[in-house]
Amino acid sequence: MNLTAIIAFIFVFGILVIVHEFGHFFVAKKSGVLVREFAIGMGPKLLSWNRNNTAYTLRILPVGGYVRMAGLDEESDLDPGQRLRLSFNEQNHIIKIDTRVDEAVYGVPFQVDTFDLTDDLVLTGFLDNDSTIKTLTVDHDATIVETNGTEVQIAPRDSWIQSAKVYKRALINIAGPFMNFVLALVVFSGLAFALPRVTLNEPIIGTVQNNMPAEVAGLKSADRIIAINDKKVTTWNQVATTISTSKNKSLTFSVLRGDKTLSFKMVPKIVKVDGVNNALVGITNKTYTDIGSKIKYGVLTTGAGIQRIWYALTHLFSGGFSLDKLGGPVSIARQTSTVAKAGFLNILAFMAMLSLNLGIMNLIPIPALDGGKLVLNAIEALLRRPLPASFENAVTIGGAAFMFVLMIAVTINDLLR
Repeated sequence: MNLTAIIAFIFVFGILVIVHEFGHFFVAKKSGVLVREFAIGMGPKLLSWNRNNTAYTLRILPVGGYVRMAGLDEESDLDPGQRLRLSFNEQNHIIKIDTRVDEAVYGVPFQVDTFDLTDDLVLTGFLDNDSTIKTLTVDHDATIVETNGTEVQIAPRDSWIQSAKVYKRALINIAGPFMNFVLALVVFSGLAFALPRVTLNEPIIGTVQNNMPAEVAGLKSADRIIAINDKKVTTWNQVATTISTSKNKSLTFSVLRGDKTLSFKMVPKIVKVDGVNNALVGITNKTYTDIGSKIKYGVLTTGAGIQRIWYALTHLFSGGFSLDKLGGPVSIARQTSTVAKAGFLNILAFMAMLSLNLGIMNLIPIPALDGGKLVLNAIEALLRRPLPASFENAVTIGGAAFMFVLMIAVTINDLLR
């Protein structure tokens, strides 16, 4: 891959993941779930800032990102015996816990004995070499400065995603894929405005070429094709496919002209293009330049993309399953490299299709994917009680292990290809 292809891959992959994670982030915040961190990129932190109880971080590897919600994979923020520096408010409640005791300048030195930052919100330990053990109250919105310098909110239990109502958790889970569909719609609509004219896949004739079978037969611009050889057609793709596969067989077009239904018979003309014989009748479909049609183009193209991906997914096992039917990061990088040579607009179109792919794949009901989480939400709603945490964890870990093994297998297969 050349530099352009690498930049294109980072751009495409980064945008897809960030938009997906933003969906989870936005709905989680609106649902009252604490989002401790929204990260752009992966790896060591380059820059961070805090706003509305969330740490926003920019990380060194410019690929992807993540949302760190309270209650998901929570690890202990502190350890017994750990040394800290504490800052207090006017009520003498702890508002900042700095774990960088040797680097921090401000705060009262403190050594942890026990702690509860989930329910009781207290720290017990020793203040500044005092041998008397103290119990200190931690403010509900206190922050912790981690050893890497990232300042995040503590995570009281009432701010956990598990504490949100089941319908809110379902909305959080579906928000990521939904944003991928929105991204595709926005990109395809934007591409329409970058084009002078767009087509809407309607079986309406735009132009009729001179001295071609359609003109000789009597077809005219604005005719709506309703059937070919008595077979109903509803899209221009069906018209084009019927003509291209007809070879030199006679075709009878039934068209609607005004309020009249007319019939025209013709034999396609065989024209060699780039060494390939093509059956043509000499018609093109109608094009549009108005704003409404360009927005409609974005909607139709998004819908067509979903149909194509869904068809491929539902036919994954037809004719036998093969890893060659799947593609991982290596395959995406190779395709991005090819698309990058065709220009920025083609990169955007490719990104939109990948966004649809990501959205649909995440809705597959496999544990660890958003679709699997939605199934668990549905089961909980039907049972009207929370599922055991051990069951959810086991199912999620099993799904994650399956996806990891599948990704390794797909990647190895991509490299071998």
